[in-house]
Amino acid sequence: MTSPSRRFAELSVAQVRSRCSADSVAVLPVGAVEQHGPHLPLITDALVAEAASTAAVDRHGEELDLWLLPTLTYGRSVEHEWAPGTLSLSTSTFAAVLADLGRGVAATGIRRLVLVNGHGGNSSEIQTMLRDLRRAHGLLTFAVNAFPPPEEDPFADVERGQGIHGGAGETSLLLHLRPDLVDMDAAAPRLPRGLADNTHVRFGGTVGFGWLSDDFGPDGYLGDPTRASADTGRKAFAAMTAQLGEQLAEIARFDFTHHLATHHRTVPVL
Repeated sequence: MTSPSRRFAELSVAQVRSRCSADSVAVLPVGAVEQHGPHLPLITDALVAEAASTAAVDRHGEELDLWLLPTLTYGRSVEHEWAPGTLSLSTSTFAAVLADLGRGVAATGIRRLVLVNGHGGNSSEIQTMLRDLRRAHGLLTFAVNAFPPPEEDPFADVERGQGIHGGAGETSLLLHLRPDLVDMDAAAPRLPRGLADNTHVRFGGTVGFGWLSDDFGPDGYLGDPTRASADTGRKAFAAMTAQLGEQLAEIARFDFTHHLATHHRTVPVL
């Protein structure tokens, strides 16, 4: 006998009322439709976020009471709007969509909402919305990234933190998940000269800086996808989904009331 579906949108209204509760966790994959250079598809970020979320919910859904929401395919991709094919929401629209979806989740009685984000450009707005949704609806809100753990990056020595968009890691994931959408003949190294030598002004450094993806060349990607392989992608995806399962397990039991500090004040005897 197959397990009941854990796809939220496949439920009826009656099933939402009977099966979803304050102990349930709504899992929302969030991606983007944006250029990823000439070798990867526009759907890359949404595809990875959805695949990781689906795998985690299929594996842990019954145990943790997880519900997979339909993927929010579009994201905030202003850094890629120069490229034909990019379909970006504005900052205000993206925030409004998250606010509306959060309101709908809260109305079901589900208390926990986790956004599984596949696009770095979404991160700042998602972090802002976590508190806004908490304040507006009392939801317990969480965000995790659909990226492999850093220790699973075999390309770190070559890309030196610069393989952040269409590089070896992301290309490997697509070679594992959807090799039919990858054109390795179009892949070439794109590593910005000198940026990784900076101490502070660099990707992952202590100084943030505004950038557009064509600041580093007309192809709009960063990294060395020529080093990618399907086997590396398979290992990275397994590590990513294992980590996501662990994260969802902690999310499912997290509650602020469990972490209230009790302060005992000793009153001196005079």
